[in-house]
Amino acid sequence: MKNIVLFGPPGSGKGTQAEVLKDEYNLVHISTGDVFRYNIKNKTPLGNLAKSYMNDGNLVPDQVTIDMLKAEVEKNKKANGFIFDGFPRTVSQAKALDAFLQEKGKTINGMIALEVAEDLLVERLLNRGLTSGRPDDQDVSKIRNRFDEYQTKTAVLQDYYEQQNKYFGVDGVGSIEDITNRLRAVINKL
Repeated sequence: MKNIVLFGPPGSGKGTQAEVLKDEYNLVHISTGDVFRYNIKNKTPLGNLAKSYMNDGNLVPDQVTIDMLKAEVEKNKKANGFIFDGFPRTVSQAKALDAFLQEKGKTINGMIALEVAEDLLVERLLNRGLTSGRPDDQDVSKIRNRFDEYQTKTAVLQDYYEQQNKYFGVDGVGSIEDITNRLRAVINKL
């Protein structure tokens, strides 16, 4: 079983790469964004709460995110492993994920970070906003706020996983195939 955290700032290509890799490695892709969008679309209490944070460009509080992700893992008990996309985002989420997996005799094998310059990410998100309908992809100030949130709350996860020798940085610029090949090289060694 392989459990991978696919990591990177908004717009780095996590979702695109996870879709390719899940089939190749027979893993379940759990996207925090997809889980939130499902709950928002269905106007669940958690969805309404998540929407209020996301529309302001902020991260959803840890406990809400943790509970939603645990439920997704439980739905896939027979999985060969997971690609966590957009989770964990804080050290407390990472510790909660580790504890949850440990209860099941599992662990995170590696955190793979897609590294992309911020100006290119802004351009990618604005382009995505033209078709996604997501308000947080259509406003430069909200996009920059997401990057600030990422830097202050999320980037510290690099240290957390580096201390466990589980952090791997990968260049996230180039063709989808080139980036996938870089990710494969890391995954095949885990």
